[in-house]
Amino acid sequence: MDLTPLLSSIIELLLSAWYLVAILVLLSIASTPWFKGIMGELMITVLTRWKLNRQVYHLINNVTLPTEDGTTQIDHIIVSVYGVFVIETKNLRGWIFGRPNQKNWTLQHYKKRYKFQNPLHQNHKHIRVLQSISNLEDKQMHSLVVFVGDSEFKTSMPDNVIYGGRFVQFIQSQKTKLLSPKQVLETSQAIEAHRLRRGFKTQRAHVLHVKRLIADKQRQP
Repeated sequence: MDLTPLLSSIIELLLSAWYLVAILVLLSIASTPWFKGIMGELMITVLTRWKLNRQVYHLINNVTLPTEDGTTQIDHIIVSVYGVFVIETKNLRGWIFGRPNQKNWTLQHYKKRYKFQNPLHQNHKHIRVLQSISNLEDKQMHSLVVFVGDSEFKTSMPDNVIYGGRFVQFIQSQKTKLLSPKQVLETSQAIEAHRLRRGFKTQRAHVLHVKRLIADKQRQP
């Protein structure tokens, strides 16, 4: 009795099952905040490389720097003679409500509302840490928050809170030279010298630090 057709059918069935499992796993990963964050940061990287002159704008991605109480993680830093652009990326879906001075902003997705830290305040800390290693002044730093994904602002936002690829136009609109070529080089070198080595260990330590901060805030009366 020739069992070849039966074996072939079984193999095809198993392969189909594995494909289905793989698709389900990928869909599950794609819905996680981690994956959404990665995709948002990738979009910023691609547009920066494509739209901005690499000889003028020096992009440094995913920088984790030590702080007095742990670490801080910066999505993107662009160093140029027109200043240092510190970019915080948010890949969110829903309506965004927030004011510049509010501690927390609100994300509404259908009937659910979520609070998240004001990204302008988040970026303020990033800038202070960068200034501590570069000795640059406030006027030489540009804070920029970029929202990507299916989100929409429902309150008026300041000029440095931008949706999608319009961050490129914001950067190109800054025409005043704030750094000398020597300062651009020295700042880039300082960032590379102080950043923690990229990898799982650094990422895990930073995530644990953030969780501790959140837990401390929740315990406060």
